[in-house]
Amino acid sequence: MTHAYDYDLFVIGAGSGGVRASRIAASHGAKVGVAEEYRVGGTCVIRGCVPKKLFVYASSFGEEFEDAEGFGWTVGERSFSWEKLIANKDKEIDRLNGIYIRNLQNSGVEIIQSRAVLKDAHTLHLVAEDRYVTADKILIATGGTPYLPADVPGIEHAISSNEAFHLPSLPKRGIVVGGGYIAVEFAGIFHGLGVETILLYRGEKILRGFDEDLRDGLSEELLRKGLDLRVRSDIVSIEKQGETLIVTLTDGSKIETGFVMYATGRAPNVEGLGLEALGIALTDNGAIAVDPYSQTNVPNVYAVGDVTDRAALTPIAIREGQAFAETVFNNNPIAVDHSIIATAVFSQPELGTVGLPEHEARSKYGEVDIYKTSFRAMKHTMTGRQEKTFMKLVVDAKSQRVLGVHLMGPSSGEIIQAVGIAVTMGATKTQFDQTVAVHPTASEELVTLKQKWVPPAS
Repeated sequence: MTHAYDYDLFVIGAGSGGVRASRIAASHGAKVGVAEEYRVGGTCVIRGCVPKKLFVYASSFGEEFEDAEGFGWTVGERSFSWEKLIANKDKEIDRLNGIYIRNLQNSGVEIIQSRAVLKDAHTLHLVAEDRYVTADKILIATGGTPYLPADVPGIEHAISSNEAFHLPSLPKRGIVVGGGYIAVEFAGIFHGLGVETILLYRGEKILRGFDEDLRDGLSEELLRKGLDLRVRSDIVSIEKQGETLIVTLTDGSKIETGFVMYATGRAPNVEGLGLEALGIALTDNGAIAVDPYSQTNVPNVYAVGDVTDRAALTPIAIREGQAFAETVFNNNPIAVDHSIIATAVFSQPELGTVGLPEHEARSKYGEVDIYKTSFRAMKHTMTGRQEKTFMKLVVDAKSQRVLGVHLMGPSSGEIIQAVGIAVTMGATKTQFDQTVAVHPTASEELVTLKQKWVPPAS
């Protein structure tokens, strides 16, 4: 490639999407620079899904110790150290951060520890070094940032998931605000670690957009576990008194708590990038507007990942980053298909889902066949725990194509990854039925469901 500019590609942000795009572009001969003002690896690796799942593991041991009794084990005195968990988590994140840095360096990508601000279509200002660089193509991959409502008095005393990973100690009581992935996951984490946890959600039901049976099923299980789940409730104000926070709710009641964590969504991280200098178009919700090939309205500027708010998931950012690099630097145009995405919620119990929820399938296809089952997992026949496992298939009545699969129970994330292949391929209910069951497993229910579900008469 010719180098009329300092770089063939300059990437702003070294998260999942930016790193993948950088490495693939470099493999195709591009001279690549990437600017990152925090740590290489992005939200997922440093302060998101990876440390979050480590915390989920930690919080599940309480129930595991209890369950062991049913299988003849006598578990002695036990205690939990938040400080040790944080230290071990930090050690693992440092290891992963090092791997990401080495992978970029081994690919020939130059890493610059600085904020980068756009000055024109080909020029960027590296703030930490107070110098300018030029690039033929520019990729914005700055991700998202936690949203905290500015109109709540005392909001400065609240934290987001970012700070939750670094609490100096674990308070006895806590409030988590929100009803999405992050909220239900952290509510389960804190509750499992012994914190008296309240999950507040202003809507009617948690996990908006998910299948209704999953929403209802998870709500029931959280309540069964003793989590204080309150819907149609929100915070009016937060007051700090010493080490305690006094929270006033919409119904006028007041709660004393050790922390308030907001998980009410993430906003595209576009502030201070200099987008206005180039006239880069934004969507109505403040995300960078892009075409199917991740190109903005400025032809040589692209964007991938959460900053575009197409599907705010790490594997999507990675796929978009790779597709961008293939399109631009390998003359291999690829548009990422966002229509079928398998995903997991590491709540307790875990959820896995792929394809359409029932309400969307009915709206799009009209008549659908529903197959579902709810049962106590084999393990809990010995523990006495009443937790339910749930499985559901949504099938197009006309073509018999499986439109959606929705799971709640142990290892749902692992199961849905494999099932997602079948749904993506357009598998039919007949093909599910033709698949030999693996026994005894919970997931065998997916290929043995025969009876269509009929809604009860109203």
